Parts: sequence; structure tokens; C-alpha cells
Amino acid sequence: MALMAAFSFSFAAPIARGAITAGFDPTTLVMARMVLATVLVGATVAAMQRGALAIDRRGLGVALAAGLLNGLGMLLFFWALALVDASVASMMISLIPLGVLTLLALRGEQFTYRHTLRLGLGLGGVYLLIGPGGDVNLAGIALLAVAIVCFSLHMALLQWFLRPYEALTVTFYVSAAMAVVVTVAWLIQGAPWENPGPAGWLAVAGLVLVSTYLSRLFMVSAINRIGSGQMALLSPLETLLTIMWAMLFLGERLSLLQWAGGLFVLASALLAIQRLGRARWRPRWRIWTRV
Repeated sequence: MALMAAFSFSFAAPIARGAITAGFDPTTLVMARMVLATVLVGATVAAMQRGALAIDRRGLGVALAAGLLNGLGMLLFFWALALVDASVASMMISLIPLGVLTLLALRGEQFTYRHTLRLGLGLGGVYLLIGPGGDVNLAGIALLAVAIVCFSLHMALLQWFLRPYEALTVTFYVSAAMAVVVTVAWLIQGAPWENPGPAGWLAVAGLVLVSTYLSRLFMVSAINRIGSGQMALLSPLETLLTIMWAMLFLGERLSLLQWAGGLFVLASALLAIQRLGRARWRPRWRIWTRV
């Protein structure tokens, strides 16, 4: 499940970057993505398991909070893609494991030598993949930094409070909250809309079906089984795949140094899945559980 989630998510940045550079408004793109994805998840629930929408008040509140955080993070990520390359955005997003593992450590989960080794290999590999040096847009980097915080909190909430719930249930309510956030942002922006044409709609379809609908189902299912710490440690693999798609579809090319970084990323991902199992934590700050 985790590997399929990483594979599905890896298409998001190249597709979105290509659509945005072609003239698609970032907020409009993410709004169309989330609204259509939520409708698709809702239709799946109605067709397969109507009872899956049942959830207690606590679970609903946490799921909506997670969705609000993820929706804000996604908006910031798409806005950043208008300022920085997809490869730079992927490098930044690969820092999510540091955020997630730090949050889990605050709850009592052990930060082991194995975690450190995986992160060192993964982040070092990403650095080589992107290439040392170079000018970047600082505003875009700032947007990505805040997005990382939002994404990390979202993944931590899934593990802390939503593991007992069905993946389809959590996916629906998180997606619905994300759709509300991005739609409000779109309306505040003045509801800009232009017919994106066949290529634009194809980009939206790819983002909806692969990088939102399937990827979120895989991600929630994976976190329920192995925890958000293990799930986050597969981010370097997602980064490698993203750069591969950017090379194939956006014309980017990798140097020998970058290929060496890719090997480090793969090594990190292999270590991350070597000892799959439920993440453990010993809550220290019990007040955090009173949501």
C-alpha cells in the first residue's frame, strides 16, 4: 500500500507543473482536483459501502482537521510550483519525514539509529539528485516550508487518532475538508476560470484519479498498517519517481551525480520497508489526545 501510494503521488508535481506553466491557474487546478476527487470518493462509498460514512464525533473532528491542514498544504504546494521547478519542490517535500518523525518523537515513539540512517541516505540522495547550488525563488521555498509543516501534521494526526477507522471513511472526510479549503481560496481569489482545453482536462483527470483518489486510499490504508513514520520514510522514493517523470515528460536530464543520488534514495526506500510493522508510541503529553 505504501509503495503504491508513493508511486501514485509521484505524478502530482510533474503534471501540475506542466499544467501551471501552460497557463492553468494554480488555485483553479487544485480546486478542480479536490472537488472532483471528493465526488469520486463519495460515489465509491455510495456504491460499495454506504455504512462507511458513519463516524463518531471525535473521528469526524480529527478527519476534518487533517483535511484542513492537507488542503492548506496542497494550496501552498501548487502556488510554489508556479515559482520553482518540480524537482526543487520534490526536494523540499522529501523533508516531510523529518517533520513526521519529530512529531512522533514528541509523543514517545523512539527515534532509532535505523531511522537516522534512512533519512541520511534519503536526504543526501535527494540533494545529489537535485544538484548542489543553484538559484531558487525564496518565496517559493517559504511556501514549501509551510506546506511541509501542514503535511507533517496531517500524517501525524492520521496515526495518532484515526488508525481505528476505515480507510475509505477517513479518505472521504479528509478529501471533503480539503475540497472546502481550496474552494474557499478559489472564491476569495475571484473564482478565476478559463476552459483549460483537452490537455488541461487530461492533467486534471490524472491528478484526480491517480494522484488524489488512488493515492489517498493507498496512503490511509498504509498508515493504518505500518504507521505514518514508516510511510513518511518512503518519501525519497516518491522524489526519485517524480524526477524520473519530469525527465520523461518535461524534458529534464540527470547527470551522473544525480544518478548516484538516485541510488541513495533507492537504498533509503529499501531500508524503510525492510522492517515493516506497526509504529509504536508511548504518549507523554496526554493533553494532546483531548481533541
